[in-house]
Amino acid sequence: MSNVSLRSIRSHFFGGATTQVQGLPVQDRTVAGGTARPVDMNGTYSVGQMYAMHYALAQPRFPLPVLLWHGGGMTGAQWEATPDGRPGWLWGLLEAGFDVWVCDAPERGRASWAMFPEIYPSAPIFRSHEEAWDVFRVGPAGGYPGASHADTQFPVEHFDQFARQFVPRWLDHNEMALAAYDELIAAVGPCIVLGHSQGGGHAGHAALRHPDLVRAVVTVEPTGMPIPIPAAASPADTPQLMLWGDYLDRSPLWSTYRQSAEAYVQALRERGAPVTVLDLPAVGVHGNSHACMSDRNSDEVLAHIVAWLSATSSRSSRLSQPLEK
Repeated sequence: MSNVSLRSIRSHFFGGATTQVQGLPVQDRTVAGGTARPVDMNGTYSVGQMYAMHYALAQPRFPLPVLLWHGGGMTGAQWEATPDGRPGWLWGLLEAGFDVWVCDAPERGRASWAMFPEIYPSAPIFRSHEEAWDVFRVGPAGGYPGASHADTQFPVEHFDQFARQFVPRWLDHNEMALAAYDELIAAVGPCIVLGHSQGGGHAGHAALRHPDLVRAVVTVEPTGMPIPIPAAASPADTPQLMLWGDYLDRSPLWSTYRQSAEAYVQALRERGAPVTVLDLPAVGVHGNSHACMSDRNSDEVLAHIVAWLSATSSRSSRLSQPLEK
């Protein structure tokens, strides 16, 4: 691991709104082991905001920052370290010379969430170990905790450490998340968005919503891509890379997700957009789970992404705008 010299590390909140809660009974509660006191939860609340940590290099080698957007039921922690304790893609991108923003979408990690049903009308869903084993393609459905794919790159012995990242999420708040990402992009300016799973779908939407600011997109096994692409959208100038791991043919769920993503790719290509699809098994990289940033060969996978970004930066004027100091 090489040294990285940072100019600053700063945390930010973007998006959200204020709302009122009225009519709740005042409770007589013991707080932090003290004496009982009235707890009145009526009042004004901030909801829908996202959290972002900005890592600014002392001497970046690339002109645009990378925004890291996590998947569903996850947080920005997925980029910071692997379940077996190695540096995550955050560090790898900093080493490569990119400024990086690590984001927690609304309701995730340090972004907090709101009470329900007083503010959110519905309750969140939660991800069990059993579901994650299947959804992240660590092993076949029903295989938790012992039956993993024979040649998996996922560090199976550290699966429980991986599962500690899981957080609740609401299924009907995509627009809330996109609105917060809108504010983030407006504040950051020209940027590269790298999104995983649900975050990949958000990245696809962001490219359509901000064609002037989102200069390149990397989606890692994305879900929820914007299909059909609105007729008024103009994504043709935005280079995009879509990456896929292994075992998709063993998962009906992921076969469906990939078909939807391929429809998005085809729609972009019909408009002349520069889209690259990187199928890891097709280039000799086998065994990757849905969480390839957590796999044992995560550095190898990231090297493919950095190589694409480097090549794209060298030939695209959209990625050559100098960083503001």
